[in-house]
Amino acid sequence: MADVALRGLRKSFGALEVIHGIDLDAKDGELTVVVGPSGCGKSTLLRLIAGLEDVTDGEVLIDGVRVTDVPPAKRGVAMVFQTYALYPHMTAYDNMGFSLSLQKYGRREIDRRVRDAARILQVEHLLDRKPKELSGGQRQRVAMGRAIVRDPKVFLFDEPLSNLDAALRVQMRTEIARLKSDLAATMVYVTHDQVEAMTLADKIVVLRDGWVEQEGAPLDLYLRPRNRFVAGFIGSPGMNFIATGIVGLGDGHATVNLPGGGSAALPVESESAKVGDKVTLGVRPEHLVLAGGADVHLDGEVIVVERLGAESYLYVRLADGGPLVVKAGGEVSTAIGDRVRIGVSLGACHLFDADGIAFARKQD
Repeated sequence: MADVALRGLRKSFGALEVIHGIDLDAKDGELTVVVGPSGCGKSTLLRLIAGLEDVTDGEVLIDGVRVTDVPPAKRGVAMVFQTYALYPHMTAYDNMGFSLSLQKYGRREIDRRVRDAARILQVEHLLDRKPKELSGGQRQRVAMGRAIVRDPKVFLFDEPLSNLDAALRVQMRTEIARLKSDLAATMVYVTHDQVEAMTLADKIVVLRDGWVEQEGAPLDLYLRPRNRFVAGFIGSPGMNFIATGIVGLGDGHATVNLPGGGSAALPVESESAKVGDKVTLGVRPEHLVLAGGADVHLDGEVIVVERLGAESYLYVRLADGGPLVVKAGGEVSTAIGDRVRIGVSLGACHLFDADGIAFARKQD
């Protein structure tokens, strides 16, 4: 396999620049997931690596070789698309082997590669079926098999699970993770689903409007988001945000006021802050508790309860009218209209300045 390196990569469509000088490394054998909202440029970035879009400026390197101007077929990459794009008149076997036939591989070599890929993907019993006889998950496996038989240096996935139902997405996430392990492959995987990103990635790259907001290991982004955008995008449900202001500074803490009265001293590095600054307090639903022991408390009224079996989500209106989502146990008896007291662990809180940039947490 091979490293993928992007250096100062830019892409413009006419006067509109959609990728803004991105530097990015996907290491050999690493599964790099690019996430972001629709329209952020993640699929365009993947197409630039594949050679399906021309680079406006910058370089694409694969295994240390500059391939910016190399045709897609000669880059050593294979791409799996959101749509399966299988030939409806061909069997799964013929779909998987078609690109090899075009490259004039011998019949024996094609058969070996197709059957090896089918064994890896556990679709050996489906090779004689046509796409209309396959489920969505089976079609996606065949599409992945079509990529595997080419023995590429790099696999590129463009939202490959978005057409599947929820149960199949979970199953296929497991299949892709196993495939990555079996092939020891370098993969760049694009998705808008941060759950896919957290469960699959060795490294996550968060894009917004063609810029890299943050990259790193999944837990690094979850525990130490660089800004409010990353904090809100990583995690399901997203982080709660409470508008507040700094009322005190000192001893490695910034003290902020809370809805309904009271205050909280957060362990953050706050040398750049001053009393009176408008800031945002961030805390994840899973770091809140109903009543019980906690550093500080917030009071509010439950307006919606989502019961998911093993867990429940309470949507609460705070004293200042702001919303708060609380993750609770599946058997919690709280109902709409109840007044609740919510415990907040200050060590799990984040603080963002007026520009949305995170204050460094003291323990970091």
